[in-house]
Amino acid sequence: MENRHQLDLRNIPEELQLMIELLRNNHLEEWETFTDINWETFIDLAIHHRIYPVLYPKLKKVKEGIVPPFVLERFSWLYRRNTMKMLFLGSEMQKISKLFSDNHIRLLFLKGPVLAQALYGDISLRTSRDLDVLIPIEKLDEAEHLLLAQGYEKEYEINKELNEWKWRHRHVNYYHPQKKITIEIHWRLNTGPAKEPNFNELWERRKQSTIPGNEVYMLSNEDLYLYLNMHGAQHGWSRLRWLFDIHQLMDKELNWNRIYNRLKRFGYLQVGGQGMILVSELFNRKLSNEMQQYLVNSRSKRLAAKSIFYLESMINIYTLPLPENVVKYHKKYLTGLMSTEQRILFTLSLLYPYPDDMKTLPLPKTLHFLYFPLRPFLWVWRKRKKHVLS
Repeated sequence: MENRHQLDLRNIPEELQLMIELLRNNHLEEWETFTDINWETFIDLAIHHRIYPVLYPKLKKVKEGIVPPFVLERFSWLYRRNTMKMLFLGSEMQKISKLFSDNHIRLLFLKGPVLAQALYGDISLRTSRDLDVLIPIEKLDEAEHLLLAQGYEKEYEINKELNEWKWRHRHVNYYHPQKKITIEIHWRLNTGPAKEPNFNELWERRKQSTIPGNEVYMLSNEDLYLYLNMHGAQHGWSRLRWLFDIHQLMDKELNWNRIYNRLKRFGYLQVGGQGMILVSELFNRKLSNEMQQYLVNSRSKRLAAKSIFYLESMINIYTLPLPENVVKYHKKYLTGLMSTEQRILFTLSLLYPYPDDMKTLPLPKTLHFLYFPLRPFLWVWRKRKKHVLS
């Protein structure tokens, strides 16, 4: 493939490069050999990148004797297990959709079986760990009551005393111990203080899933492009599946003028371009003049280059503890993602008190307003104390 945007892929593991080649190649029966491949590493990477359901049908097409039998057996088992899980999640999705609808709670499914069906045409071709739904923030208490009555348990409590949880958080998790299913109830697409579409906007543009059964709704294609890029970029594109999702979405009918306007409105033009460049480079995707005109620029190219770091090893940003070099790189990377307005809002948000301030200096509720002028001093105190202890 012509490296049009000069991404440096030399340090990506050979096994991941093979995986990428498999994803972009539809003439695998002509392949004769794979050289220098550690197949155990290949399996580990396929699991890490959550891409094994798409790889398995492709591996079966490769000339017999090229792929070791144990690899095909392992992928076959993973594929069957994932199919059963997605069917189970699909069943629970229908129940939750009906439960909320019967109780007059509008909800949009962000991921899970609806995304697999919409992008791949088959729920068995994509993995999903849980069900992610978006609801109006004023319906959170009602939704919680319904889930608890169904046997779900709240995984953690958010400190709401300072009222900043509405924008510093975006979801809360509920887990069903018998069904082994987690539902993430979102009231935002992304953590604040960045701007984003409100629920009513997204609801008005919603589309109905083609999965048979109770009516299930999801984001429109243009809103989905915004969301998938926001989500993948925040994670450093550390899983190949997020990029392949966008690759699949780009095969659908998309209004690029609408996408451009929404990305620009909410400060994500550079992020939308970053995802597009990565998809183009990794999966040999030809970009139309319209796509390049709207989203490809020098900043999106730089961001795409920076995200290759996450493909050079199996990095999962939210599996702690992270190596110190990864923590430092990711912090700088996240800052680079922000638009100018987002950086200003983020800087100002640091002046708003955190729950940690309440732990550092407990005050009665009537004096909570003092946390605003005291915030810088409490932050310095914690930093000093942490430094002394370390």
